[in-house]
Amino acid sequence: MAKIRLEHIYKRYGKVTAVKDFNLETEDGEFVVFVGPSGCGKTTTLRMIAGLEDITEGKLYIGDRLVNDVPPKDRDIAMVFQNYALYPHMNVYENMAFGLRLRRVPRDEIDRRVKEAARIIKIDHLLNRKPRELSGGQRQRVAMGRAIVREPKVFLFDEPLSNLDAKLRVEMRAEISKLQRRLGVTTIYVTHDQVEAMTLGQRIVVMKDGEVLQVDTPLNLYDFPETKFVAGFIGSPSMNFIRTRVQVEGGNAYFVGEGFKVKANQTLGASLMPYNGKEVWMGIRPEHIGLKGWTTVPEGENVIKGRVEVVEPLGADTEVHADVAGHMMTAKVDGHALVRTGDTVELLVDTSKLHAFEVEGNEKAIGHATVKDSRSVARV
Repeated sequence: MAKIRLEHIYKRYGKVTAVKDFNLETEDGEFVVFVGPSGCGKTTTLRMIAGLEDITEGKLYIGDRLVNDVPPKDRDIAMVFQNYALYPHMNVYENMAFGLRLRRVPRDEIDRRVKEAARIIKIDHLLNRKPRELSGGQRQRVAMGRAIVREPKVFLFDEPLSNLDAKLRVEMRAEISKLQRRLGVTTIYVTHDQVEAMTLGQRIVVMKDGEVLQVDTPLNLYDFPETKFVAGFIGSPSMNFIRTRVQVEGGNAYFVGEGFKVKANQTLGASLMPYNGKEVWMGIRPEHIGLKGWTTVPEGENVIKGRVEVVEPLGADTEVHADVAGHMMTAKVDGHALVRTGDTVELLVDTSKLHAFEVEGNEKAIGHATVKDSRSVARV
């Protein structure tokens, strides 16, 4: 195992800067996920760690060793690719053993490692099959097995589940998580899927346009996003944002929009006081909005009226998309709620879950209705 440290890493292609001032230090055995939209620089950063892309500027350490100029084969890393990258003419056993043979590992040691890895990832019955005889999930397991037999200091995963169907992605997420905990190998995992990031990562690196916007635990990213972009990217469905004006009355702060006035709680209100009379984004997640008559959210100065545009039944929950003064708001409500397209509904905002963001510049967080708990640390 080994720590990974990136210090002021840049990657430039001519005049285009793909990665800007990337800084990160992982813990030994930590599972870190890079997440962000396509083109944000997450795969480029992963490839620099692997040695597949040159670093334009900055320093990269694996353990205590500076590896900027170290070839990929000498970095003691193993990478799992999106497209599996299996040799079609070799069977599963040969695919998994190939890298070890190149390193002149003794034959009995190769046999031990391959069979042990195959047992761990439950493909020991597939060792004689060719890749064309395997399903997508089985091929991905083989690719993982090939990485495991290397017994590397670092695992690198580049969107390994993107070619699988939804059900299989869920199953493989659980398998990867269990495998990483069992082996205890430092792991960096790249994905554009924030659900994958939230379920797998002990810490998550949120990227946009080549820059790191926030590095934190999944729970802290969800509860305390530092920018409007992070708030909207983390969570499914995405956080709702309504452009409002702050109004301070009688020592309380209110979000005032067209046809509604929502009172901020004391914690968020204190952050909003300097913004009296100014425009801000009010943020609230769909799961923190109730539907009058179908919710336990108490009614008070938190009612917003809207017209239902779309209803999406999901079984246990129903997602209701309503037009609120030109803004679309999504509420995740009881699956048995009686609501139809065209209805005028009263949405009840849980004021203990509100967020506020600036409307200019990087749209940084002004404040949150909850207070960060010192126990909100990475899962071990």
